[in-house]
Amino acid sequence: MTKLEKAFVAASKLPAKEQDAFAEWILEELASERRWQQAFARSGDALAKLAEEALAEHRAGRTRELDPERL
Repeated sequence: MTKLEKAFVAASKLPAKEQDAFAEWILEELASERRWQQAFARSGDALAKLAEEALAEHRAGRTRELDPERL
């Protein structure tokens, strides 16, 4: 039995109102994950451009090493 199956078995023992809340939370999380995946998939060109700009600044000597003590 997978962890997901165990979670559903445990959830099925909850009162109906709590089962509904649990199901709603799971569905919202899945929808949120899909939105993040879609947004990330569409951002490839923008991320590549930002990465190239960062590398160009580094090559031009306009960056400095991160010092965690100074954050």
